[in-house]
Amino acid sequence: MTEPAGPTPPSPYPLGLRLGGRRVVVVGGGAVATRRVPALLDAGADVLLVSPELTPALRAHVDAGRLHWEPRRFVPGDLDGAWLVQVAVDDRTAAAAVSAAAAERRIFCVRADDRTAASAWTPAVTRHGPVTVAVLGGGDPRRAMATRDAIRALLGRKGPLLTPAVEEGAPLNTGGRVALVGAGPGDPELITVKGWRLLTEAEVVVADRLVPGLLLDELRPDVELVDASKIPYGPSRAQEEINRILVDRARAGRTVVRLKGGDPYVFGRGGEELLACAEAGVPVTVVPGVSSAIAVPEVAGVPVTHRGVAHEFTVVSGHLAPDAPASLVRWDALAGLRGTLVILMGLKNLAAIAATLIAHGKPADTPAAVIQEGTTAAQRTLRSTLGAVAADVEAAALRPPAIVVVGDVVHALTPATPT
Repeated sequence: MTEPAGPTPPSPYPLGLRLGGRRVVVVGGGAVATRRVPALLDAGADVLLVSPELTPALRAHVDAGRLHWEPRRFVPGDLDGAWLVQVAVDDRTAAAAVSAAAAERRIFCVRADDRTAASAWTPAVTRHGPVTVAVLGGGDPRRAMATRDAIRALLGRKGPLLTPAVEEGAPLNTGGRVALVGAGPGDPELITVKGWRLLTEAEVVVADRLVPGLLLDELRPDVELVDASKIPYGPSRAQEEINRILVDRARAGRTVVRLKGGDPYVFGRGGEELLACAEAGVPVTVVPGVSSAIAVPEVAGVPVTHRGVAHEFTVVSGHLAPDAPASLVRWDALAGLRGTLVILMGLKNLAAIAATLIAHGKPADTPAAVIQEGTTAAQRTLRSTLGAVAADVEAAALRPPAIVVVGDVVHALTPATPT
């Protein structure tokens, strides 16, 4: 005989809590609290943490003054003035005492040890810019996380955002804005999550030559793409034209992304573009990118620092020859450093750079490496010495873009064999 089913428990009422400046008490200082506290701080909560001991991550928040810590066991008075309490302890008796004190004060209580005894549940959350999605799985956290992950994958897919504003072609904001976004060194997957999200929101994209092409291939059909590498005039006039495009499009109410290879500020003129927008009253968001100065050597097996080998690294531009009047680089000083020297845009002047470093005391047998088109399928790596690297590059027919690394780190992770 089939037993009658019991009553279906009521569904929880979903709610977004605005916790800015409001007291939230967290009881427990272990792994659960370590996971929950950052989101509470991000929401602006005034967090009181009650626990005899803390994880190092939580102690870092205390040391930085982000929350208040009471290094003892919980007492009911800790809930005075609280709006919410998070119980993050394994001791069911202690947890029950906290939730009982919360119930007496009509304060919602989240319990990590027993969801059925809690008056509030923490949902599985995913964030996509200003969009926050919270999923409750009917008491089954695995179901909630699986659903959350599916939604995150949908929001994070490389294509148009799934919002009515974008689908209908309406602007995302009433006023124009500019985002300076670093696209990374070449691999399209190395753009940051924030950078990619802003790219999907863009109505205008002004792109450099070194931007990963696949990122541009995935733009919405209605996006205006401006190829900054094809803007005429000399370097200064071209930069003025880029600045004008950013300002004009933003003043017209459009969302503009200035997409740059590597990082916007590492020899990328991002500072000039920010100043131009600021002077015009255009709001600017700066999104750092993975810099080729570090990433390209790294993927080629060359760490810019290594314990016992190099305690410093210096990044310089080699686009001007060492004897050029406009050069700001002190090559004589660089020759005396013991750390790693990373040279960007230096292939054309490599012979002169190497000769100058050697002339100022850098040993000719100092290891050197050149990595062409790093992080892409066309990557090539050559290992040599400072004295021979220019000739070896010419013989190997390496071409820009390429990164030059000078220092003992060249052989820190790999055999001293040219590749």
